[in-house]
Amino acid sequence: MKTSWASSARALAVTAAGAALLFAAGCRQDMQDQPKMIPQRESQFFADGRSARPQVLNTVARNQLHEDEYFYTGLVNGKEQDALPFPATIEVLERGQERFNVYCTPCHSRVGNGLGMIVDRGYKPAGNFHDPKRLAEPLSHYFWVMSNGYGAMPDYSAQLPPQDRWAVAAYIRALQLSQNAKPADVPSGTQIGNLPDIAEQEGLPASFAGPWPLAADTYVQATPETGIVAGAPAKPANAPNATVQSPKNSGNTNTSGSQGATPPASK
Repeated sequence: MKTSWASSARALAVTAAGAALLFAAGCRQDMQDQPKMIPQRESQFFADGRSARPQVLNTVARNQLHEDEYFYTGLVNGKEQDALPFPATIEVLERGQERFNVYCTPCHSRVGNGLGMIVDRGYKPAGNFHDPKRLAEPLSHYFWVMSNGYGAMPDYSAQLPPQDRWAVAAYIRALQLSQNAKPADVPSGTQIGNLPDIAEQEGLPASFAGPWPLAADTYVQATPETGIVAGAPAKPANAPNATVQSPKNSGNTNTSGSQGATPPASK
């Protein structure tokens, strides 16, 4: 009996010792002392003492070729152009509409009149794509603004890759046409309907086709109703019953509705 108990004790001791050795091996500090290169830290391996290695001459990192200057900048010889760098297919316009509705409508609204929900609630007035100034802008102007920001509007280069920025610019053109179309723009043989009549045909009142003014008790302004705040009107010029003092140099408005950096001159 005593021999059996002693054997069990020895077996338990050996097992415990083995577990302790395994535990000690797992607590070594090799993981934090591994020979890795921490950015900008010196290195004794290379002769110049730098761990960060310069790029090999005449090589280009993946996705950084940017050979088509106009596609990536929206500029040709420093000037904006009124052209799309690829065909404006229905797929391009649908993609532009989807991205526009995600990123642009909070300020510019779904029809691009500059009265999005954020503006209705006190943010600086956004650009109205249907006013004479924006209608006259070349197409790449919108790409440039999305790439670099403009006035109060931040850039959206992180959210929108170049392909999507061009798609949004193309869709803005479609929006402008939709709100300023003329009978001559309709293909020959196509019947032109009156929106109030179409609304009634669908069982809706004729007023359904008109503007939808926001109810007075839900129209919230976080800024004073008159005057200039930070260089921009404190209330949108096309807000209900708005009375806005015109800012100085009112011709220097921009796509975001406020003054700011000026993009390269356009043709």
